[in-house]
Amino acid sequence: MSPRLVWNYWGPQVPDKETKATMGTENTPGGKASPDPQDVRPSVFHNIKLFVLCHSLLQLAQLMISGYLKSSISTVEKRFGLSSQTSGLLVSFNEVGNTALIVFVSYFGSRVHRPRMIGYGAILVALAGLLMTLPHFISEPYRYDNTSPEDMPQDFKASLCLPTTSAPARTHSNGNCSSYTETRHLSVVGIMFVAQTLLGVGGVPIQPFGISYIDDFAHNSNSPLYLGILFAVTMMGPGLAFGLGSLMLRLYVDINQMPEGGISLTIKDPRWVGAWWLGFLIAAGSVALAAIPYFFFPKEMPKEKHELQFRRKVLAVTDSPARKDKDSPSKQSPGESTKKQDGLVQIAPNLTVIQFIKVFPRVLLQTLRHPIFLLVVLSQVCLSSMAAGMATFLPKFLERQFSITASYANLLIGCLSFPSVIVGIVVGGVLVKRLHLGPVGCGALCLLGMLLCLFFSLPLFFIGCPSHQIAGITHQTSAQPRPELFPSCMEVCSCPSDGFNPVCDPSTRVEYITPCHAGCSSQVVQDALDKSQVFYTNCSCVAEGNPVMAGSCDSTCSHLVVPFLLLVSLGSALACLTHTPSFMLILRGVKKEDKTLAVGIQFMFLRILAWMPSPVIHGSAIDTTCVHWALSCGRRAVCRYYNNDLLRNRFIGLQFFFKTGSVICFALVLAILRQQDKEARTKESRSSPAVAQQLLVSGPGKKPEDSRV
Repeated sequence: MSPRLVWNYWGPQVPDKETKATMGTENTPGGKASPDPQDVRPSVFHNIKLFVLCHSLLQLAQLMISGYLKSSISTVEKRFGLSSQTSGLLVSFNEVGNTALIVFVSYFGSRVHRPRMIGYGAILVALAGLLMTLPHFISEPYRYDNTSPEDMPQDFKASLCLPTTSAPARTHSNGNCSSYTETRHLSVVGIMFVAQTLLGVGGVPIQPFGISYIDDFAHNSNSPLYLGILFAVTMMGPGLAFGLGSLMLRLYVDINQMPEGGISLTIKDPRWVGAWWLGFLIAAGSVALAAIPYFFFPKEMPKEKHELQFRRKVLAVTDSPARKDKDSPSKQSPGESTKKQDGLVQIAPNLTVIQFIKVFPRVLLQTLRHPIFLLVVLSQVCLSSMAAGMATFLPKFLERQFSITASYANLLIGCLSFPSVIVGIVVGGVLVKRLHLGPVGCGALCLLGMLLCLFFSLPLFFIGCPSHQIAGITHQTSAQPRPELFPSCMEVCSCPSDGFNPVCDPSTRVEYITPCHAGCSSQVVQDALDKSQVFYTNCSCVAEGNPVMAGSCDSTCSHLVVPFLLLVSLGSALACLTHTPSFMLILRGVKKEDKTLAVGIQFMFLRILAWMPSPVIHGSAIDTTCVHWALSCGRRAVCRYYNNDLLRNRFIGLQFFFKTGSVICFALVLAILRQQDKEARTKESRSSPAVAQQLLVSGPGKKPEDSRV
């Protein structure tokens, strides 16, 4: 679910250490000397630590507003009558503007005032969040019972069985359709698509500019620590988004314009729609507040001179003389420094846009010729496709599969899934560091993590709830057909085909779309201490005329949602073990001067091949399991009922497919690395002892594996 959140923050973290070593501590990457601190007016904003704090809060708020739509995707579908395919496309549009501009921002961003560009981007993100709420304010109040006339209280005798002669008096939703209604619906959906596009565009300068700014003006020893703090705080954004969604969806959607007398819905009612728009207002306000300090940071600030005290104490114990010699500027040869200027990353700031577009395809093809790089990127595409589908539709899947509320589903995901992702990433990085893994070890760790993830995914196919028996829609599996499942008895009731007010027969656990479909002609409200229960009586289609309860039938296996999500979280943690080692394989699989470009290409492929198409693919697969669609003006709108077995098999099966693809790619990577390692050992054994001794003297701190990828 969150590898994408992970991959995006590592691109600019590939500083050219050797080039940095040739610069003075007061020099900027562009070759210009930073202003002398004595010549600069003292300001609190000339402090890189404050920038790290502000940027952590901004990226936290940005990911919160970006992930909030995923937490309320099923609610937006019900409110505006969207299919899962359409909602998946809506989520994908966040990547459209981002992908179109990220390459140019990454390579030409050094010419602009980076803090101000971050501020402008954040303001655009906040405006896009406000634009996402506009459909709520320009739409009519939500009517959860389409069969009720405008002047009749909702859910009161509107869905009862009426004589056929009364049919003309009943208001059908299709009867209110007009060109204006359709145009308004298209306008509302179009606004959300535009808002999602602007949300992606506004996020373009925030990530790369912020990370590069920190790396440029922080002390070389402190920069990794600052970036680690930034990453750790940022990773809490998606979890907060789902937590915010859990709170907001407990409030009724029209909380700002409640009808007189209130509503008779409860949060467990399948027609309940929460205040999805309120979360966007809160998140947009947070982004706007976090954007203010960026207009006061300077374009350049004095480079941090001192490393943090506690870090210096640790390094004093762990650093070896070889590392100090390696990091010393005097050890760099002039020829090597000249050679470094040949990479596209170094000359990109001096190119025009046209020149950059012309040279980029050639460098792209040259980078893709590295087999390790290509296979690792393909494996990450599979993982990101799995994560994109899971992050977008897991809340809806839990709602439908286990008959739980949207609020509870978001709460479980925010408390279990996202923390497990963070744990997986941290454990993967610790294993790489503690075990001193080379390329072969990194490949083996990636393969092991994905094999375990694949293994723990198998039980998910068998953990779920069966579909409810819906009269007239699903059929029972018993040999003797029961008359209540074939409601021909309600033909005299003139029931509307597009009505939806589900009721449940507790004796047979059969659900009816409306009381009218159960043949009920009267309504009884029983008041209790804490709540009132609505019953419908005189039901001609129910065995022995028993009364039916308002609402869907309760699921008998809702308790399985916790074991299911624990397995999902465990699989996510195991998949995220591959984050750090796979990233190391990419960095060691290309030339040093092409590392930054390789990471940029990696991000581009992940967006184009995974994060853009995956939500649409998962949404289309979910739509194929629908057994009853709601109709709006004759068109197919939101799905009312799914075949739970098909839904589980196809959703988990799609996840299993992407995990298998990642396992295959990592297996090929490990095979190639072992072959290269074997060839290198054979070549080394044939070399003369003198040459081997010379290699050891010239590079005592380099491991043979570093050059074999």
